[in-house]
Amino acid sequence: MSTFGFRKPEDLPQALALFPLDGVILFPRSVVSLNVFEPRYLNMVDDALGGERLIGIIQPATGEDGEPVPQLADVGTVGRITAFSETEDGRYLITLTGVCRFDYEQELEAGTPYRQALVNYEPFTGDFRQANDAGIDRMALIASLKRYASLHGFNVDWNSVEQAPTETVINVAAQLCPFDAAAKQALLEAVSLEERAQALVALVEWDNAADDQNNRPLQ
Repeated sequence: MSTFGFRKPEDLPQALALFPLDGVILFPRSVVSLNVFEPRYLNMVDDALGGERLIGIIQPATGEDGEPVPQLADVGTVGRITAFSETEDGRYLITLTGVCRFDYEQELEAGTPYRQALVNYEPFTGDFRQANDAGIDRMALIASLKRYASLHGFNVDWNSVEQAPTETVINVAAQLCPFDAAAKQALLEAVSLEERAQALVALVEWDNAADDQNNRPLQ
């Protein structure tokens, strides 16, 4: 299933505006909502709205937003602005829907206040098609997520989860669970949905086991 008519890497721009955000990842066909207030990124959104509405979401490699020019992760995702509003104080509230992941290749001297880079979509051509969930144990996945949510006190509409496609369940959990930036990046870089599901369950079960250990009564 293609997204917004993008069916292959050649349909997307090789030069891409980048929005570096620590702890934020985006998957194909998933969404992320952003509150944009820095002048350089307001400018970026203006430029995107005047074109194909495409922005690259990528994490700083160090996980530190305070660096003047942080190094960037190896992989990000291009998203298309699918919802947009402006607040009275000049902020933009936007929703990005993921199209395809990319390899970050080379920073560009583009003369814009925001960063731009040459990117390569070829390693992720499978992102243009609906992900295959045939090898995923959906019941075990949801059971692990239910235990994780219960231990952390998260309120979840499990009826909606049960009705959602497996890809949506995995991607939303990967985006919303409070893993550190490195763990989120590992989830993003998992090539197949099955590999992402395995990594997600491993992270969740490790956390569940750690919680059990911490709450085990002393002998």
